Amino acid sequence: MKRKNKSFSTRVFTALGLGIALGLILNFVYGADSEVLTETSNWYNVVGVGYVRLLQMIVMPLIFISIIGAFAKLKLGNQLGKVAGIILAILIGTTAVAAVVGISSAALFDLNAEQIFSGEAEESRGLYIEERSAEVADQTFPEQLISLLPANPFLDFTGARPTSTIAIVIFAAFIGFAYLSVVRRSPETAAVLKKGIDALYELVMGIVRIVLRLTPYGILAIMARTVATSNFEAIYTLGKFVLASYVALAVMFLIHLLILLISGVNPITYVKKSSEALLFAFTSRSSAGTLPINIHTQTHKLGVPEGIANFSGSFGLSIGQNGCAGVYPAMLAFMIAPTVGINPLDIGFILTVVGIVAISSFGVAGVGGGATFAAILVLSALDLPVALAGLLVSVEPLIDMGRTAVNVSGAMTAGVTTAKVTGELDQTVYNQPQSEQTVENY
Repeated sequence: MKRKNKSFSTRVFTALGLGIALGLILNFVYGADSEVLTETSNWYNVVGVGYVRLLQMIVMPLIFISIIGAFAKLKLGNQLGKVAGIILAILIGTTAVAAVVGISSAALFDLNAEQIFSGEAEESRGLYIEERSAEVADQTFPEQLISLLPANPFLDFTGARPTSTIAIVIFAAFIGFAYLSVVRRSPETAAVLKKGIDALYELVMGIVRIVLRLTPYGILAIMARTVATSNFEAIYTLGKFVLASYVALAVMFLIHLLILLISGVNPITYVKKSSEALLFAFTSRSSAGTLPINIHTQTHKLGVPEGIANFSGSFGLSIGQNGCAGVYPAMLAFMIAPTVGINPLDIGFILTVVGIVAISSFGVAGVGGGATFAAILVLSALDLPVALAGLLVSVEPLIDMGRTAVNVSGAMTAGVTTAKVTGELDQTVYNQPQSEQTVENY
């Protein structure tokens, strides 16, 4: 399909369809719990999990160089504080709104953790969550804030800590501010540094393009394994939670479009031009892996300057993820609260959940496990039993697809809106038909 010049999104969507079909066949023939399928899925993991590991490999370097590159864009220097402030306000604000939407959806569908059956997989997941929560529960809130700081950035480049992503963002921001001071003191030295930054950015993007070419194969393997090993009986049992989750995620996507409409841009155009990035996010379940396509879509299709696109895309990986850090933890809090005698519709409880969700959205990882970490933070802060979050392990992959797409949409919405508000949005590029735009074909 690549040789026939089929678009990247067409190849990804085809791989998605083939993966689902293959997974259904394997599930029907062998059964989700069969030994044959267990052995087979291990080989699918070589491609699927291997692909995710490659995405993880490029996450930290890409975040690091993207943020430094944003500072190196001279047009951004004059209004850096305003740009960063608007992006952060949108990301955090929409996450707070996402918490309200999640609670509303959970209330609408009358969700309750006591209604969910706990099997062996759920209990195992619950124990894992309890172990991870011990790391968070032993820390006071000030200590959790301090943990965001990069005491050893080289350690954080390995992703060793749950807050490594936001730590790298902070470290890169320090280097960016240092670069701006060099620009003022020694323009000649700054010019040399900028060449080095640009060269390093191109090198990292070259690695990104190599990895992204493997996407259709990775998506096919991931979807085949996910569908083949899915317990459809459990999914049917938890169908109400899945439906409630997607209703909440759909509402958040509509809110993104409303924000764009209020800012003065055509939301329909946004839907058309962001579809490739959102499809990739949906299938890969990786906000970080979508970062290069996110930035590319903003700059080449939506007319957002590179500096703003780099900021919104990178910040959106670890701050204010609407799906993983907003909707999901809030729904869990609503469901679990009745198990300890708390009225989840109490206005004080709801306001507390919204506040904690907004604050704890800092530092959510962008590749796998981000929603779990966010849920641990929120449930621990509310003194709710975190192990009950493991009850949803059967439908976690299915829901995570929608959550990731909403995360990426939130980041792109922040970029487009910020560019529009600051007068930096290229309206000609934004309104230009896609058929006339030259987009890099991964």
